[in-house]
Amino acid sequence: MHVPFCAHRCGYCDFTLVSGRDDLVDDYLNALDTELATLETPRPMKSLFLGGGTPSHLAIPDLLTLFELLAEWLPVDDDDNELSVEANPLDLVSEEKLQLFAECGVNRISIGVQSFDDAILKTLERDHTGQQAVDVIKTAKVFIDSIAVDLIFGVPGQSLDVWEQTLDLAIEANPMHISTYGLTFEKGTSFWTRREKGTLLPLVPELEREMYALAMEKLPAAGFVQYEISNFAKPGHACRHNIGYWTGQPFFGFGPGAAQYLDGCRELNHRSVTNWLKRIEAGESPMVESERLDPEDRARERAVLNLRQVAGVDKAGFQEQTGFDIRTLGGEAIDRFLARGWLEETATHLRLTREGRFVADTVVAEFL
Repeated sequence: MHVPFCAHRCGYCDFTLVSGRDDLVDDYLNALDTELATLETPRPMKSLFLGGGTPSHLAIPDLLTLFELLAEWLPVDDDDNELSVEANPLDLVSEEKLQLFAECGVNRISIGVQSFDDAILKTLERDHTGQQAVDVIKTAKVFIDSIAVDLIFGVPGQSLDVWEQTLDLAIEANPMHISTYGLTFEKGTSFWTRREKGTLLPLVPELEREMYALAMEKLPAAGFVQYEISNFAKPGHACRHNIGYWTGQPFFGFGPGAAQYLDGCRELNHRSVTNWLKRIEAGESPMVESERLDPEDRARERAVLNLRQVAGVDKAGFQEQTGFDIRTLGGEAIDRFLARGWLEETATHLRLTREGRFVADTVVAEFL
């Protein structure tokens, strides 16, 4: 469920969102009601993820309306579910929204901390301080069962020592899940433009590699199991929603820029919030892309997603589910990567090695 509203757009962000346009919230909720009604009947969910944008940016009355729509059309299983919400730390300083989330069944919150260092937060154009982030994590744990924290490394001006301090503070805050993402310069963002002009200089690749290696060293030592390239979790707190993506499960998508994958067909809604609104208000489909994958393309895509997980590809299960042998799909590239030490193969699985996680994009590209 894509909620596209933010207080402001950070310089590195290329997600579908609008900032300073809270005047569109009522229109968004009305259009979302119309889009959800295309389901015709309620669809019980095992997993529901509210992303953005910043879902926590919505005012309390608007959040109530949103959760009422979700309860009507996408009710989660009361006994076995994951209901996640992405949140900005400043939105959770007051306990009011945390209380609302808990009452509406949210059992996982992903907090966009990014860093605990105020200088790095300023570079990233974040609107909170490191201490506010620490305090919010502590408060959120009172209301919500599973707290996740997102961190960014490879930020211009970030040293290895500063990154280590961020990891140490994250560990000390004791969330249940930590994600570590290398900063990327996406075309169309202000960071991209500043890099092109030479006013924002990226870190050298060797330092970024050291930062990722440090995360893979410190987080598991602190009890966070690495289960995916960028994700570490305490036992029982891996993100079930994302695991659904990585194992090729079908999913619905609603809201501007949302994607869905049903019956082998991948569909994407219009990324422009205003165009998404106009299409729905005109009684038109908000989708702008639709692609039906043939069986081999579906198998190759699943291979890529499976390889993102530390467990890798279950060879027998993969063949049973897709009809394709993983070695046939990978061809000679598998042997090449095995020889380089980027892949390892057991009797049951094919997976990235620790060294292979540094070059994951290169490896998985061979399967496409």
